[in-house]
Amino acid sequence: MPDLLTLENRIAVVTGGGRGIGRAIAHELARRGAAVVINDKSGEGVVCSEIQDAGGKASCFKADVSDFGEAQGLIKFTLDTFGDLHILVNNAGITRDGLILTMSEQDWDSVLAVNLKGTFNCSKAAVKHMIRKRYGRIICIASVAGQMGNAGQTNYASSKAGMIGFTKSLAREVASRNITVNALAPGFVDTDILKAMAPETLEAAVKMVPLGRKGKPEEIAFAAAFLASDQAAYITGQVLGVDGGMAMM
Repeated sequence: MPDLLTLENRIAVVTGGGRGIGRAIAHELARRGAAVVINDKSGEGVVCSEIQDAGGKASCFKADVSDFGEAQGLIKFTLDTFGDLHILVNNAGITRDGLILTMSEQDWDSVLAVNLKGTFNCSKAAVKHMIRKRYGRIICIASVAGQMGNAGQTNYASSKAGMIGFTKSLAREVASRNITVNALAPGFVDTDILKAMAPETLEAAVKMVPLGRKGKPEEIAFAAAFLASDQAAYITGQVLGVDGGMAMM
């Protein structure tokens, strides 16, 4: 039996991998032996350099995943560079918070385009290859907001709830081809998004967490590595909450 959670000889794509949860996931997958293609819209490539400096395999590709052609280009680049694709992490996401009375149509459309349509775009391109290979792991980074809702985030919560429905539906479509599709639902994780919150708002939010603290990006990354591993081969269509107990069901 292989060592627990080894990802040797696996090729992974992590969208939105330039910072926060995506950065942590890229590092964790690489640490476990995967070659990682990091999609970073800014194109700076810092995470690639970090992984390479640590002895891992990584390459970067600048793409706007809300554009179907660019998402296809990301998957093509991965296949051209590493010759295969085993793992797709749909992590790219944005927020444009505001109460519905003040939320613009553009703020609604942009969040749904990146978070939900981007997940569709990348998954459609990846599944085409995975079906032929009869193997794949697709992991969608949803959110506790998609399970519980959150005032001021009708756009974000809708996109994340949509990702959960997408995950369950796609899991049923591709299960016969040995492809698993699962979602992670992080809670309040210590990333730049939280740093932008007013201190009193953040303090109130953390009080909602039964474990009484913010999550760490590395804790989400470890859960992603598990779902990407062969040890998770009999898990599909599930939503794993990594939220300190916020959305117990």
